[in-house]
Amino acid sequence: METKKYKHNIRKNRFTGESIQLTDEEAKKHDEIFVYEMLATADDKLQGYGASRHWDIVRKNLDWFRQHNAKAYMVLLD
Repeated sequence: METKKYKHNIRKNRFTGESIQLTDEEAKKHDEIFVYEMLATADDKLQGYGASRHWDIVRKNLDWFRQHNAKAYMVLLD
């Protein structure tokens, strides 16, 4: 099965500006990392640092990237 990459799936590192093109699945997981990071940070402000269950989803998606596309992980998330 061929995995398609689309131009709209280019993501940039928020600190370095370095970019890489992702598959649809990778782009979805990348975006989820930042959505759940935002939710977890907001939860932590209410419940205390590290209390949010959303951190588990962030870690799960980071682990997925390490296993399935280490290059993208290094460019975007490391």
